[in-house]
Amino acid sequence: MRLKFAGAGILLLSSIALAQTPTAPDLHLRGDRFKPLTYTELTPGQKAMVDDMLNGERKGVMNGPFNVLLRSPEMGDAAQKFGAQVRFHSTLPHRLNEMAILMTARFWNSQYDWWSHRQMALDAGLSPAVIDAIAVGKRPAPMQADEAAIYNFGDELLKTREVSDASFKAVVDKFGERGAVDLTSVMGYYCFVSMVLNVDRYPLPDGQQPELKPLR
Repeated sequence: MRLKFAGAGILLLSSIALAQTPTAPDLHLRGDRFKPLTYTELTPGQKAMVDDMLNGERKGVMNGPFNVLLRSPEMGDAAQKFGAQVRFHSTLPHRLNEMAILMTARFWNSQYDWWSHRQMALDAGLSPAVIDAIAVGKRPAPMQADEAAIYNFGDELLKTREVSDASFKAVVDKFGERGAVDLTSVMGYYCFVSMVLNVDRYPLPDGQQPELKPLR
């Protein structure tokens, strides 16, 4: 009888221990040249980056460049924190921040970035006509005055690698010097992201087709 009780106790304790053992999160990572990683095969440094992201402002979403960046987790963790800053804490209105991201994605022909941020831009209030013009490499017309300031600055920076005094002044007059820095930073970050995605040949979600056509 005592052996039966002892055996039952061991089984009970084992079941409690199993119930309390945390399950490895399903990261749903995707990639092409870089094999999608699973949580159980990550190194301690990679797990630290993942844990930072799962507890951060992206609400556990790890789509985009992060499967690639896990290959260099210390740099990747710094990059994702920088990305969260330029996305969620910019002094630019969200509509204009998303506009700058779309301009950068268009410049790099980054299909996933375009796909993922197009709806965000619409939800933030950016006009479909403005988005459609950027998609085909044309200057949107008409634009609101703040949109024109962002467009002129971003278009010059991407195409000529510098910004004219007039375009710089227009952004600073509307958003201050910090706004000019935030705008440059978000475009710089998404240049980096677009490069990573293009190197990986990062796939679109199943059933989605590329929206950006090659520009002349």
